[in-house]
Amino acid sequence: MRRRLFAPLALAFSVALGATGCTLNAEIATMKDYDPSDGVGTEIGELALRNIMLITNDAGEGNLVMTVVNSGGNDVSLNVQYTDDGSQVNKTIDVPSEPALLRVGDDPGAAVLFSGSDVIPGGLAPIYFQYAENPGELVLVPVLDGTLPEYELLVP
Repeated sequence: MRRRLFAPLALAFSVALGATGCTLNAEIATMKDYDPSDGVGTEIGELALRNIMLITNDAGEGNLVMTVVNSGGNDVSLNVQYTDDGSQVNKTIDVPSEPALLRVGDDPGAAVLFSGSDVIPGGLAPIYFQYAENPGELVLVPVLDGTLPEYELLVP
């Protein structure tokens, strides 16, 4: 009598364990950080740089496009550094505390333009971001062109 009761329970336990054991040590993909767009992102102190990319033209100029979120209460100056033919180039972007969100690159009058051998569509341009006493971050920024309709108005 005990065997008849024990056998189905053991079988049910074995089937349940076998069916769920495959995910016992599986990596959960939704727990990974990723950039859900064509650009990349990073955080430096109280600044969050999102969707960073360079949009280039045929002349080898690149327009820096990104969104900067300032979660601090102070205005800051974001230093942007890159190398152009062996020379270090420094640019500054003033990031206000209000509004806390700054879009860079969609205003042609205030564009941050890059040039040099790293501004090649399909490549990655190393750009260093830093502000105040916070340690900076070297970011490999994707370089795109105006082929896609959403980027054609951002071409320098």
